[in-house]
Amino acid sequence: MNRATPWLSLVLLAAAGSTRAAPPAVPREQPELQQLASAPSEARLRATITRLVGFGTRQTLSDTKSATRGIGAARRWVKSRFEAISSDCGGCLQVVTPSQMVTGKRIPTPVEVMDVIGIKRGSGDPGRVIVISGHLDSRVSDVMNNHSDAPGADDDGSGVAAVLEAARLLSRQHNDATVVFAVLSGEEQGLYGGKVLADYAVAQGWRVEADLNNDIIGNSRGQNGVFDSTTVRIFSEGTKSNETPAQADYRRYHGGEVDSPSRNLARYMSSLADGYLPDLRVRMIYRTDRFGRGGDQVELLKAGFPAVRVTESREDYTHQHQDLRTENGVVYGDTLAGIDFRYLARVTALNTITMAALSRAPAPPGGVSVEGAVSTDTTLHWRKVPGAAGYRVHWRDTTAPQWQFARAVGDVDQAVLRDVVIDDWFFGVSSVSADGYESPVVFPGFAGSFERSPAAPRGADH
Repeated sequence: MNRATPWLSLVLLAAAGSTRAAPPAVPREQPELQQLASAPSEARLRATITRLVGFGTRQTLSDTKSATRGIGAARRWVKSRFEAISSDCGGCLQVVTPSQMVTGKRIPTPVEVMDVIGIKRGSGDPGRVIVISGHLDSRVSDVMNNHSDAPGADDDGSGVAAVLEAARLLSRQHNDATVVFAVLSGEEQGLYGGKVLADYAVAQGWRVEADLNNDIIGNSRGQNGVFDSTTVRIFSEGTKSNETPAQADYRRYHGGEVDSPSRNLARYMSSLADGYLPDLRVRMIYRTDRFGRGGDQVELLKAGFPAVRVTESREDYTHQHQDLRTENGVVYGDTLAGIDFRYLARVTALNTITMAALSRAPAPPGGVSVEGAVSTDTTLHWRKVPGAAGYRVHWRDTTAPQWQFARAVGDVDQAVLRDVVIDDWFFGVSSVSADGYESPVVFPGFAGSFERSPAAPRGADH
């Protein structure tokens, strides 16, 4: 929001210069995002999930040699889809299949867990990476059952369909940062595909700014009969998974429990939905995942990368992790009948415009810090980033879920908020490109930094 109050004024701490400086860069509506908001094809999403269901089972321990059944056939088909998309855009995608041999509680003997990934390099800052992911594997009631039919239409054929549709739509679009389309395996056996992706990202030196993990996004009717086709849940961790005890001590004293980069990524998605998807509302959930459950984004978080989980508003548990059967008139199993393709298209649109906006915006500011103890003013500092034409400072009540106030402050690296007492508000900074694309807001210090290993915070006095 860009709300003004008469008793708040902002003064920039910038070097003295011309009094006729250019107006500061500000966010603005983007026609390209409006077009992408209505671009996902229900027919293509249906065709993808129908094809995935046709492999019978995609359980991680299932057949890898058959051309028509099992996880191996499904992986090869996904790879062929990425290759076809790449062919249509003149070879714009690099298709890779990183894998690891793993064993574990749900993998008693060594099995190769392979991800299928399409990579579209950024034209300006290719080391900065925006990821969308979904998992290919499916399961029935017994997680070790690798032979019974496990259609996995919603869990997680819906997520894979969103990844492939986003790849199709964004393959011919401009992206300054690299965009990555990741179809993972091994989720149901222990989040192994997420670990393969996280390890690959680290090995490649990627600066992952966001992972949008889509897992169960295609159903609009809950098990209790409640229908909701206009809300999607975004789960985000409150404090970083990889913070040290010293960083936790600083955060507990100064704040940041609800301002991890993942949480501000969720706020960013909510803002985009408000601006470009009037028929879809983001419900932010202040948890890493559903209670007692998990998804592949957890492994990205462990590696220090911002990540959220995107999930339908109403789940039907008779369609998840179930043998195909009918009992007492209840039909169990994760089949095509449980997919609302109109709803899936809207959730896919949210993912697509988020990836486009993030990949065209500058990186979030680095080294954000705040100071103002024993003062009536608050001072924010940050490190400039390539591609930014200006910056905005943000603040909100400490109990407010969304940023309430913002000011464009120009192409500077510090600003003072006069008569805004540091004790009473939470603060942040975003970067803005010359054409009006804005980054997510960065909360000061390690707690809010989008960098894996940022510098020590300033203003740490008590």
